[in-house]
Amino acid sequence: MSRVLIAGVVALLISILLGPKFIDFLRRNEFGQHIREEGPEHHFSKQGTPTMGGLLMLLVASITFLALSTYTVPALTVLFVTLGCGAVGFLDDFIKLTHRRSLGLSGRWKLILLGLITVGVAIATRHQHLPTEVYVPGIGHLQLSYAWYGLLFLVIAGAANGVNLTDGVDGLAAGTGIIALVTFASMIVISWIRSGRPGHRFDTKLDLAIIAAALIGGAIGFLWYNAWPAEVFVGDTGSMALGGALAAFAIFTKTIFLLLLIGGIFVIEALSVIIQVITFRYRGRRIFLMAPIHHHFEMKAWSETKIMVRFWIVTGILCAGAFALYYRYFTGFR
Repeated sequence: MSRVLIAGVVALLISILLGPKFIDFLRRNEFGQHIREEGPEHHFSKQGTPTMGGLLMLLVASITFLALSTYTVPALTVLFVTLGCGAVGFLDDFIKLTHRRSLGLSGRWKLILLGLITVGVAIATRHQHLPTEVYVPGIGHLQLSYAWYGLLFLVIAGAANGVNLTDGVDGLAAGTGIIALVTFASMIVISWIRSGRPGHRFDTKLDLAIIAAALIGGAIGFLWYNAWPAEVFVGDTGSMALGGALAAFAIFTKTIFLLLLIGGIFVIEALSVIIQVITFRYRGRRIFLMAPIHHHFEMKAWSETKIMVRFWIVTGILCAGAFALYYRYFTGFR
């Protein structure tokens, strides 16, 4: 358990200490954010703010985890998905920067690359003999057979893009992502404690807790500089990596259903975009003033800080509900 605490604290301190130099590096190389024209008008003042700050979070978390890990397949797969989704986001950010526009990697290529990441996850789940089923409290185990592998893609792509859509207000994606990661870390620690007596507990669960703690520490260190007014943006690099990490934790803790609550704010953000597109296409009008939904509240004159804190509160409530369900229904799983 001490390694979990060390991972979180070390990643946090390194991230905070390296933050200013990393931001200066991004600024010197003109890695500045390009603001889309159709966004809220006050966002144009953020033009040129250093982006791709998620690189710092990923670098710190990866080094910390690898230094303390016992290199189990589930934890390494979580790292693979996190870095893989981060790489997809990095390509998106890089194209935006080099072409000096707000549009990056096409949606088709994002899905293809996320599909390749899913193949790697599917191989790892087969290696670990994970059951091809989803447990739903009150209903039981739903056997999906080969459809489960399609579900893996939906979970990874949905989580990565959901967090990415949430990244539009200073501190929003990082803060909600941290709360979600803390929830998974708590669930994993509980599961590890209940897996046996001291000295006979599952190393895989401890290893998952270590990478969760490293990501939490790195993300909190990043948030130190991302809180309003942001000195650096997480970019698609960081937001997609956070989403990928949440998806991987849900898969390897067998809590895919609970991801709907733990990542509830990301689901709401994604649904707001889907609803906006459908209603405008088929009914010729918009439900929200602007989508994703955090922009709707910006148009209603909510400050970025108010949006950030209230979305954090909603995420905390949803995660508390997910943790309660986990403790009641999932702690008997191996």
